[in-house]
Amino acid sequence: MTKYHIQDYKSQNFALWNQFVQNSENATFLFERDFMEYHSDRFVDASFMIFQDDELIAICPANKNSTSLYSHQGLTYGGIVFKDTFNLNDMHSVLITVFSYLKTGGYSDFVMKSMPAFYGDNQLLKFKHQLIKNKANTVRTDMVLAIDYNKPLAIHKTKLKHYQKNLSTGFEIKETNDFSDFWDAILTPRLLEKHNAIPVHSLEEITYLKSKYPRNIKQYNLYLDEELLAGITLFDTGKVVKSQYGATSLNGEKTRAIEFLFLHLIYKYQEKERSFFSMGTVTEQNELGYNQGLLKQKEELGCDLYLQDFLSLKIS
Repeated sequence: MTKYHIQDYKSQNFALWNQFVQNSENATFLFERDFMEYHSDRFVDASFMIFQDDELIAICPANKNSTSLYSHQGLTYGGIVFKDTFNLNDMHSVLITVFSYLKTGGYSDFVMKSMPAFYGDNQLLKFKHQLIKNKANTVRTDMVLAIDYNKPLAIHKTKLKHYQKNLSTGFEIKETNDFSDFWDAILTPRLLEKHNAIPVHSLEEITYLKSKYPRNIKQYNLYLDEELLAGITLFDTGKVVKSQYGATSLNGEKTRAIEFLFLHLIYKYQEKERSFFSMGTVTEQNELGYNQGLLKQKEELGCDLYLQDFLSLKIS
C-alpha cells in the first residue's frame, strides 16, 4: 500500500510550497505564501503538506482557531489542493491519513471553504465528496455570481442601452498601480456609509500584494472631467478574473459609472480569453441570507449562479 504522511508547513518549506502552487492547474496565486502571510497577524497558520513517500502530492492552506482547523479563513476559497496527476482513486487513503493527522493534532473539527465549481478543481470536488461520505455537514452555502465566457454573453438590454449611451459621455478609464485615490476617496468611505464596514484589505496591504503579484492584481478607475467616479479591483488567476472590490461615488451613481466600468471590463477580459468573470458573493446577514438588489444587478450584467459550500467534519 502506498505510504502517505503529513508535515506541518514550516518557513523552510516556502520555496517547495510555492513551486507546487505555481505548477498546479488546481491552485491560484491566493495559495502562495506571500499572499497568505500578508495577514499573518490575524490568523494562526496551520497549513500542512501531504507526501506520497518523498513526493509532495497535496497542500492545504489552513489556520487554526482553538481546536478547529479551517481552510483558510483569510482566503476566498480553499481546501486541499492535489497534484494535477494525482490518482483520484487513492483519495480515500489520503483522507484516512488526514483524519489521523487531525486527531493527533487535537483538532475537534475540520472546516473547509470549497472552491466554486467554475475554478474547475476536480480533485477538490472529489475530496469534498469524500468528506460528505464521511458525514461532513454543510454549515453554510453562499451564492457566487460569475459570467461564463464559454457561452454567449447574456447582458440585460437595459444595461446595454445605458452602456451604449454612455460611450459618448466622456468617461475615461485608467489602469493604475496606485490604489490610494480609490481606497481613500471612494471605497473606504462608501463601505462605511452603506454597510458600516471597511475593506478586508487595508491600503497598505493591497499595495503590498500588488507589488508581489503585479500581473494578477489590477486596479481600474473611471473618471469624468478628471473626477474619480468609480473603481474596480480585480484578482486575475489566468482562468478566472474576479472583481474583489467595486465602488462608486454619489456622482458616479447618478451617471451609472460603476455599471459602465463593469461592462468595459467584462468585454476586455472576454478579449483576453479568460474563462469566467466572477463578481463574488451576494451574501448578507438578513432573513433571506443574500442581497436581493445585488443579486439582480449581477444577473443583469450576465452572471450565472454558482454555489460555494462550507463543510464541517467532526474529528472523533
